[in-house]
Amino acid sequence: MVKHIVMWQLQEEALGNDSLENARQLKQALEALLGEIPGLLKIEVGFECAPGSDAREIVLYSELESWQALKAYQAHPKHQAVIPFVKSVCSDRRVVDYEV
Repeated sequence: MVKHIVMWQLQEEALGNDSLENARQLKQALEALLGEIPGLLKIEVGFECAPGSDAREIVLYSELESWQALKAYQAHPKHQAVIPFVKSVCSDRRVVDYEV
């Protein structure tokens, strides 16, 4: 199993929305991928509860069957459809992938 974790810093305002509304929309879009992409076993999206200078505002935690499933997830059209929104509302991204 591969765990895929992504953390984003959101812009204060983007696409006419504040960061909280964009976080909600991003959460909804990402969580909608579960059941749509083969090999994606679990997906959770959470918001930062204790802001600080090192904090990121939103985090994606996902589990995939294998490295091949992660590659397929990243290339899947439904995942690709979320990327333009992410790029429009986020100012920073951090990611870690590891096998368990």
